Amino acid sequence: MLFTSLEFFVFLPLALLLFSLLPPAKRWIWLLLVSYAFYGASRPLNLVYLGAVTLFVWSCGVALERTSRERSRRLLLAAGLVVVIGSLFAFKFYDFIAGELERLAGQALGSDTPISLPRLAITTPVGYSFYAFAAVSYLIDSFARRLPGPQNAGQVALYLAWFPKILAGPIERATTLLPQVAAGLRADPARLVLGLQLIGWGLIKKVVIADNLAPIVDKSFGIVAFAAPMDLLISVYLFAFQIYCDFSGYTDIAIGVSLLFGLQLMENFRRPYLAKSTAEFWGERWHISLGRWFRDYLYIPLGGSRAGPVRQYLNLMLVFIASGLWHAGLGYGVGWTFLVWGVLNGAYQWAGVATRPFWRRVGERLPRISKSGPLLALRVLLTFHLIAITWVFFRAKTLGDAWLILKKIGLNLTEIPSLLTRFPFTTDHYTAFALIAFLIGVEIVDERRSIFQRLAAASVVLRWAVWYLAILALLILGRWQAREFIYMQF
Repeated sequence: MLFTSLEFFVFLPLALLLFSLLPPAKRWIWLLLVSYAFYGASRPLNLVYLGAVTLFVWSCGVALERTSRERSRRLLLAAGLVVVIGSLFAFKFYDFIAGELERLAGQALGSDTPISLPRLAITTPVGYSFYAFAAVSYLIDSFARRLPGPQNAGQVALYLAWFPKILAGPIERATTLLPQVAAGLRADPARLVLGLQLIGWGLIKKVVIADNLAPIVDKSFGIVAFAAPMDLLISVYLFAFQIYCDFSGYTDIAIGVSLLFGLQLMENFRRPYLAKSTAEFWGERWHISLGRWFRDYLYIPLGGSRAGPVRQYLNLMLVFIASGLWHAGLGYGVGWTFLVWGVLNGAYQWAGVATRPFWRRVGERLPRISKSGPLLALRVLLTFHLIAITWVFFRAKTLGDAWLILKKIGLNLTEIPSLLTRFPFTTDHYTAFALIAFLIGVEIVDERRSIFQRLAAASVVLRWAVWYLAILALLILGRWQAREFIYMQF
């Protein structure tokens, strides 16, 4: 059930109506039933995987709480992590690795002696990457005794299954969500207003912006060998905004819907294309819940920056390789492109760490220049283009396609001005450029002060004019049910 579907707009009011009629202490039971109905609506078999993971991690959590011997607790944690992460790895990569091994064996032994490995032939349950990581954090937090006492099995099930976030995040922590559930769920008027605003803005990002950019991107990336350099360059830029609006649009809707039920989810995006460095992009602005998950459950346990520079560089690269592997999925296939995407982003972090002392000295000696508007704008543009290069590997079907895209663009960079004058721009192109310009304008304004706070302080006439224009844009420009959210497929 998509957030952009008619079914969802019938489902949500009904869920809210019955939620409001129940006593606060019992509302979580209704939300658990609603979440399982939502998740199982398209493929009931997914509920089997979700139920099995829930029962397993809750049982491990109870055992970790009741066991006092440190060795036994470590073995329990290790067993839990192996099962959850191992199943995620098997779902995503076993068939791919088997195929690669067969191909390599065929090349080494000759086509007359092929080998055949068995296949799982199991489709990865939708959203499994997200709730598997939520399950891992629950296990680790239980081991570290960050959760008070044995947890209610039903509330743990709700934590993993909560329907707004299960398909594409944010990746919540049990330490923040479970206390809200246990305290009783109440929705206040301020949260209701903010929730509706976030839902509206998320829908605009998705059906108005992302889904209007998608056809242009799909066309060029689908025929890389035949696409003109300008087509590819435009599509690279458009994909950067498509994936941002698609993913952050989902997050805005998920946070907004949760607020309607009295639950606060964590912020997942903070105007990422205004980042002044790739470290700021990944650490503070893009997919924040995943970045913090890797920081707290992988980077810091590996030693972070505390074990010397060599280990710091190694730990950074391991985090981004793991991130690349996590992103591989049904959306754009499972291939080597995601590994290159992760390594490239890891290399950016290496460069940032290596040059940080130099830039710190520059800032101390030339404070006015380092904080000047033109230099900050240049840093934002540079960061955006560095990230856009990595998106080529994320979106391309194969490494060959990614290299060809970059090669075609690189060899024609000096010809871009003349190519622009001759390029046959269409109405779809102009619409896409206008939507991106609108988005950038809103983000720049929002960077200084929340757009919702500005609207709250505006006159009634202006406020309602904005809402009517938003509704009009959704009706006229929205591509409803055109496609799934990209990250639902990872």
